Amino acid sequence: MPHSLLELGFTFFISLSILFMMRKVAQRINLVDKPNERKHHTGAIPLVGGISICIAFMHFLISNSDLLPSYRLYLSSIFILTLVGAIDDKIDLSFKVRLLIQASLSVAMMMIADIQLHQLGNMFGFGQMNLTGVGLGYVITVLAVIGAINAFNMVDGIDGLLGGLSIVTFAGLGYVLYIDGQPNLSYLCLVLIVIILPYVLLNLGVFTRRYKVFMGDAGSMLIGFTVIWFLLLASQNGTKAPLRPVTALWLIAVPLMDMAAIMIRRVRRGDSPFKPDREHLHHIFQRLGFSSLQTLLIICGIATAYAAFGIYGEMVNIPEYVMFYLFIGCFGVYALLLSNVWKVSAKIREWRGI
Repeated sequence: MPHSLLELGFTFFISLSILFMMRKVAQRINLVDKPNERKHHTGAIPLVGGISICIAFMHFLISNSDLLPSYRLYLSSIFILTLVGAIDDKIDLSFKVRLLIQASLSVAMMMIADIQLHQLGNMFGFGQMNLTGVGLGYVITVLAVIGAINAFNMVDGIDGLLGGLSIVTFAGLGYVLYIDGQPNLSYLCLVLIVIILPYVLLNLGVFTRRYKVFMGDAGSMLIGFTVIWFLLLASQNGTKAPLRPVTALWLIAVPLMDMAAIMIRRVRRGDSPFKPDREHLHHIFQRLGFSSLQTLLIICGIATAYAAFGIYGEMVNIPEYVMFYLFIGCFGVYALLLSNVWKVSAKIREWRGI
């Protein structure tokens, strides 16, 4: 344990140092986020959170390669995603290019590392659903990878939110893995939390707004891909997986529900599902009059509650189909509230006297 604490402390320092260094690089090459009609921050903010997290985690994994199966493929994948994300931050790539790269990496993940959805468990209440040999597992895995990456990408809208939600997910997954007796993956989840923390501190302006940084698409894609890689490892690990597939839904409930509801709403409006807007969950709370910090705490609290319930269901073995239909019910309530956000927000603002 002393060795681990020393290693974690050193990892935190490395991550923080890289952030300060990359800030200056970003300013020199103009890799910054400037205010516009959708982005209401002040000044040009360096988009280096994701790049710094990638460098710090790659440095750690190269020194501890025994902790993660197929680590070379994982490192190559996050390097590519971070590079593509940084280019997207700089010149705005087409979403079709991003989707193609994400799909290609998911295929590599399946073909080379054999990390894919082999089974969904008894998620629907009709018995165990085995995807091996029917080809459906490949399609669902590609969709799961693309979905996870873009769910975390879309939720990155206010200071601290992406970092906070990713910490909730990695903390929940790390706890389940620790209880199951899988220290390597559990420790990696802890390492990721330690690496992400310096970004959260700078993003929230703890070191004054002068040192503020944003995650950028590089970071959101890196985190989304890492989340799905770890979830698939944990839920598809032979016949005695430590995590049931349905529990994974609860660990990423807020980003997943927000993405699905927003995309459904856009399609019904006749817009592209990837068209940016200001109708995400954090926008709703701000429309209701909550500050950015209050919104951050509320949403992270909701995500923690979802994750805790998912872990509880895992621990006491609540039937998978019960957990799944409860999840669908929660999503239905959320989507309904989102579709009526204008009426709800107007009434609440009136009630609060705003």
